[in-house]
Amino acid sequence: MAEEAISKPIHDVQVDRHVSVPMRDGTILRADVYRPTAEGQYPVVLERVAYELIDRCTVNGEFFAQHGYVFVGQSVRGRFGSGGRFEPMRDDAWGANQDGYDSVEWAGAQPWSDGNVGMADGSYSGLTQYLVAPTRPPHLKALFARQADTGWYGGHNYRGGAHDLGRRREWALKQTLIQLEHETAPPGTEEARERLSKAVDEIETWYWHLPLKSCPPLEGLADWYFDILEHPEDGPYWQPVDIVPMFAEIDVPIYHLGGWFDMFVKGTLRAFQGIREQGRTAACRQAQRVTIGPWVHGQSNIGRQRTSELDFGPAAAFDQREHWLRWYDYWLKGVDTGIMELPPVRVFLMGANRWLDLTVWPPPDVTYQPIYFREGTGQTEASLNSGGLTFAAPAAAEQPDSFVYDPADPVRSLIKGQELWPTDHRPVEGQMLTYTSDVLERDVTVVGPVKAILHALSSAPDTDWVVRLCDVWPDGRSMSVCDGILRSRYRNSLARAELMTPGQLYQLEVELTPTAQVFQTGHRMRVEVTSSDFPRADRNLNTGGPFGEEVQGQAAVNTIFHDAMRPSQLVLPIS
Repeated sequence: MAEEAISKPIHDVQVDRHVSVPMRDGTILRADVYRPTAEGQYPVVLERVAYELIDRCTVNGEFFAQHGYVFVGQSVRGRFGSGGRFEPMRDDAWGANQDGYDSVEWAGAQPWSDGNVGMADGSYSGLTQYLVAPTRPPHLKALFARQADTGWYGGHNYRGGAHDLGRRREWALKQTLIQLEHETAPPGTEEARERLSKAVDEIETWYWHLPLKSCPPLEGLADWYFDILEHPEDGPYWQPVDIVPMFAEIDVPIYHLGGWFDMFVKGTLRAFQGIREQGRTAACRQAQRVTIGPWVHGQSNIGRQRTSELDFGPAAAFDQREHWLRWYDYWLKGVDTGIMELPPVRVFLMGANRWLDLTVWPPPDVTYQPIYFREGTGQTEASLNSGGLTFAAPAAAEQPDSFVYDPADPVRSLIKGQELWPTDHRPVEGQMLTYTSDVLERDVTVVGPVKAILHALSSAPDTDWVVRLCDVWPDGRSMSVCDGILRSRYRNSLARAELMTPGQLYQLEVELTPTAQVFQTGHRMRVEVTSSDFPRADRNLNTGGPFGEEVQGQAAVNTIFHDAMRPSQLVLPIS
C-alpha cells in the first residue's frame, strides 16, 4: 500500500449542530454535522448513537472532516433532542419506521454529500450498522462495525438464557439519568434525577433487589428496560432486531472489528461468517473482513498492548483510524489503499502474541478434541474438588463431584460488567469445582469455538451452569481465557423453557466464547464449573418459577459426572 494513497488531515473543520433530520413518519432526529470548510461535495460517514453527541462524536467528527469526509453524528429516536420514544434498536431496522435507512438516504442527498455514505464506530453504533444493512439504502456503500452483536437478545441482554444483570441494569440507570440531566430535559424531573443518582451510587443494592422485574428508580422512566425483563426467551419480541435471519439480504462491504475479551465477540464473528457465506451477492460475500485482537470492549481499548495484567506485546498494536481511512478511502473515494489485499480473517493468537491470517472462520484445519474432567488429583489449589483434566478419556468408574449453589450466597463475578477481562480467578475457585491438567510438556494451540459437554443433574427444577477455561501460569495465576453460561430451562432451546426433573441426569451443552490461545509449555489448563457469576448474570433462584417474579430462592445440590459412561468434557479446537 502506498503511503500517499491514504487521505491526509488537510482540511479545516466547521460544525453545524442540532441539524434536523426528518424520518418517514415525520419524527425529527437531531444531528451534529462536521464537514470541511472548503466548498464541495464529500463522502459521508454516519454514526447513529444513543449517547450525548458532543461527548461521543467530537473526536471522530473532527478526524473524518479533517481527512475530507463529512461526518454526521446523529442521536437515535428519543435520545438527546431527537423526537419520538426511545426503544433500543426498534426503529433502526426494517419495521414501520426505518430510521437507519432514512438517515443514510438523507445524508446521501445533502448538498455537501457526493452520494457515497458509510457508517462508523461500535457497540450500540455497531448494531445500528448491522440493522441497516439488510434494508439496503441506495446511498450506503460500506460499513465498519466495531465490537457489535447481531441482535438485541443475545450478547446485549441474555446469554445462554441468563440475564446480563450487571451490565444491563447499570446501563439503564446511568443512561436514563444522563438523559434527564441533559439541558433539554423537561422541568419537574428533579425528583426522578435524584432517585436515579442515588440508585447509581447504590448500584450493588439494585443488583440484589428482588423481584428482578422490579426496579423502582426506573419505573415510569424506562419502559424499554421492563420490556426486556418481560421477554427472557428468544422469541418473536426479539426478531425485529436480529440480523441473523437477514444475512441473505445484506449486500454491502463490512469491516468487522472485535476483541477476544469483548462481550460481543461471538456476534462479531457470527456476522462475518454469516454474511461471508450467505450475503446477497458474490461481491458482498468477498468484501467481508474481520479482525479480532486481544482487547476488551470500547474504542479506547482497541490496539492496546496490555489488557488487564497481561501484556500481549507490540504486535497487538492496531490503528483503528488508519483502518477507517484505508477502508473508506477505498469504498467511498475509490482510492486503492491496499485494504482489500488483507486476508479475510486476521485473529490475534494470544500466548504466542502474533497474528494469524486465515481465509475463513472458524479455521477449517483444526481438530475438535475433547479434554475430559477427571477425579481429584490431590493438588493443593483451593477448590471444592481439585479435579484433573486430561486428553485421555476416563476408562472406568469415577466418583462424581457435587456442590451446593445457594442464590443467597452466589459466586461473585471478578470480571467487569459482561466483559471477559483476563482475570486471576483463584480468589473464587474455592467455591467452585475445578479440573486442572498436569503441567504441559508442549504448547497446546486452541483457535475457534469452544463448548462444554456436561453430564449433570440437580436437586432443583432449574439452575445455571457456568463453565470457564483458564490458563494457569507457572506462578499459579489462573487467568480466564473464555467462558459461558447455560440456564437449564433453556438447554434445548432459548426460545422455549423446559424445566428439569430433579435428580434426573441430563447432557448439557454450554457454549463458551471463541478464542485463539496458546497454552504454553510449563503452563496448565483449568476448567472451572459453578452455578453463578453474580452480578454479571442474574441469580437463578432454582425454583423453576416464572422469571423475575419471585423474592425467595432455594439451594440446589448440583452434580457433575465424569466416568466412562458419562464423560463430561470441554471440546477444544486444536490447531
